[in-house]
Amino acid sequence: MIDHIPAGTLPSRKAPPAYFTGDVRMDLITESRPPSQVFAARVTFEPGARTAWHTHPVGQILHVLSGVGLIALRGEAPRTIRPGDSIWIEPGVEHWHGATPDTAMSHMAIQQVEDGSGATWLEHVTDADYLKPAT
Repeated sequence: MIDHIPAGTLPSRKAPPAYFTGDVRMDLITESRPPSQVFAARVTFEPGARTAWHTHPVGQILHVLSGVGLIALRGEAPRTIRPGDSIWIEPGVEHWHGATPDTAMSHMAIQQVEDGSGATWLEHVTDADYLKPAT
């Protein structure tokens, strides 16, 4: 069996402010469907928008689609990410990602769901952490 989901039939949704700062839109690609536990979404961050600190129980893959973004691990300076870049984040690693202060960014986020959750959300990223010079 094939489940064809035509483009434009799933509504975009705003990312929850408990886990994101700024204007962030999520376009679902797939939710986990047993036996598969894969979740994927296109996430678009307006300038200045970003996730809160978080971890993933089974890791996460990000693939940058457009714009220029940032990603940072706890205790490190942000790294600049660009279209075509793919990033693997190991399970349990505290990190955040989002747009730069001046440029929007869109990426595909892919992660496996474990025990009903694909992420453990922590505190919001402070402006001091977000605005550190990127490498």
